[in-house]
Amino acid sequence: MNRPGLMSVMITVIRKDLLIEWRTRARINALVFFALATLLVFSFALGPDTTLLRKNAPGYLWLGILFASVLSLSESMRVEVENLALDGLRLAPASPRAIFLGKAIGNTVMLWLLTLVITPVAAGLFDLSVKEGVGPLLGILFLGCAAISAPGTLYAAIASNARARDVLLPLLLFPVLIPGLLASTKGTALILEGDPMHQVGSWVGLLGAFNLLYWSLGFALFPRVIEDD
Repeated sequence: MNRPGLMSVMITVIRKDLLIEWRTRARINALVFFALATLLVFSFALGPDTTLLRKNAPGYLWLGILFASVLSLSESMRVEVENLALDGLRLAPASPRAIFLGKAIGNTVMLWLLTLVITPVAAGLFDLSVKEGVGPLLGILFLGCAAISAPGTLYAAIASNARARDVLLPLLLFPVLIPGLLASTKGTALILEGDPMHQVGSWVGLLGAFNLLYWSLGFALFPRVIEDD
């Protein structure tokens, strides 16, 4: 039996994840409501100080995405483990690296769709305007989602067989994501508020380097992770 190619397996995994979500819509609905609830909590906690709300809005937006991502990443891997789908892919035999790329890209798409829904809500809630254009905003949102998804997919696989996986995943993931979240928040703030000093390129460069590092690490380490499960 010929071993399926990396690209073929990757596309199959992406299609499988997105098709499951399209049929049920359970995960995306939960993510949207959770992220919106997080934004509302932040807006109520600071009261009527609109200046402070507007200044801190990019941070609130990315915290909402981060907290929702834990649900998304955990659910993505739970489906594979509980239904033995991951074992089936490994017996195909399918390249573990292709499985990682498929899962991570699928998770990135899910998070980016979430940002497309909640960002306009955040803009209305916090009275935001986009000074540097919608295109750069969409780009940095996508890079930020990718920065969460790559290490998130790797750590979700590590935590998937743990009894307290819902607690273990954020404990492993949140410290690792600090540079990526900082770059995403600062870049988003500059695009929303204006960038007279042309600093956004530096933050995008840091975010790109973070993505390159963790997508490479996930690609290299994922086979060892699922072999050890």
